[in-house]
Amino acid sequence: MTRIEIDDEVIEYIRKTGKDYRVSTDCSGPVILPTDMKPPKESDLKVKVGNNTLYISRIQARYIDRVSMDMMYDPSRRLNCVLYDEA
Repeated sequence: MTRIEIDDEVIEYIRKTGKDYRVSTDCSGPVILPTDMKPPKESDLKVKVGNNTLYISRIQARYIDRVSMDMMYDPSRRLNCVLYDEA
């Protein structure tokens, strides 16, 4: 497994929101979700970001070498994916 870079913009966003996030699998590829939407798994890689943690799915870790803001979940996109519970 190669080293995964976390863009400064993602680090700043996590610090600003004060939440834990997880890089998970979406219908269209990797997506960064708050852990209250997609809880971490024991098998996830854990990256400390200030007082918070960015969890990276072991599955995604095999395919990505960088975590960037374009992976951030955006509820306004109204994705049609069973991973999201948008009531």
